[in-house]
Amino acid sequence: MLGGTGKTGRRVTDRLTALGLPVRVGSRAAEPPFDWADRDGWAPVLRDVDAVYLTYYPDLAFPGALDDIRAFTSLAVRSGVGRLVLLSGRGEPLAEAAERVVQESGAEWTIVRCGWFMQNFSEGYLLEPVLDGVIALPAGDVAEPFVDVDDIADVAVAALTGPGHAGRLYELTGPRLMTFADVADELSKATGRQIAYLPVTAGEYAAAAAEHGVPEAEIGLLTTLFTEVLDGRNAYLADGVREALGRPARDFADYARDAAGAWTVAARDPSGGDRA
Repeated sequence: MLGGTGKTGRRVTDRLTALGLPVRVGSRAAEPPFDWADRDGWAPVLRDVDAVYLTYYPDLAFPGALDDIRAFTSLAVRSGVGRLVLLSGRGEPLAEAAERVVQESGAEWTIVRCGWFMQNFSEGYLLEPVLDGVIALPAGDVAEPFVDVDDIADVAVAALTGPGHAGRLYELTGPRLMTFADVADELSKATGRQIAYLPVTAGEYAAAAAEHGVPEAEIGLLTTLFTEVLDGRNAYLADGVREALGRPARDFADYARDAAGAWTVAARDPSGGDRA
């Protein structure tokens, strides 16, 4: 379970544990530890593992990601891993290259291809803007089919544990297209506060991120995702959740209603202590 403490990874871990299945979490804090930057440490993590949920931090579009995926996948298959479930990025050419590596690995594979997570607004780097009441992004009026991370986790668990998912590429989206202005409206309804979306240029976004201490490499990645991937190429719906699970995808309004407490609790602690 790579990225076992991340947004999707910890949910997948919790679900597998609830099913009574043994789980090895791949993270720097685990034992044995896992770090994408330390290839010598990969083999112990793969020992006696049958299936892997493969996620890459910070993103498959990050420099060096494809080489890492290629090396890890090869080692996993040599170590006896028979099933690989890859979390991939929607509309990202480098992510699609990583998909091909997994598809050609010789193991049973499932691709879970996703776009923007709804939970980025409550658990990720967009939490702070929501708390501040202004979401400033270089996204224009492009629409995106935001997907709920709980849907992703349910699909990943099904692919890891059940039959019928080998050789499938599931493209996951929410049930409707939304602009970031639409998102701000839904968040305003859920929180009872006025939250606005402010379109900015890529340069303005990068400068603001640097002022807040975001590492330069991450700024470059985020700017690329905004300016290249968020160009309308993903402005269409897919039915991967229903294909994998036989039920509809969760709507953003339901997510916002259930997540409203995260924004309220975090806002009560100016030190940020409740946000960890």
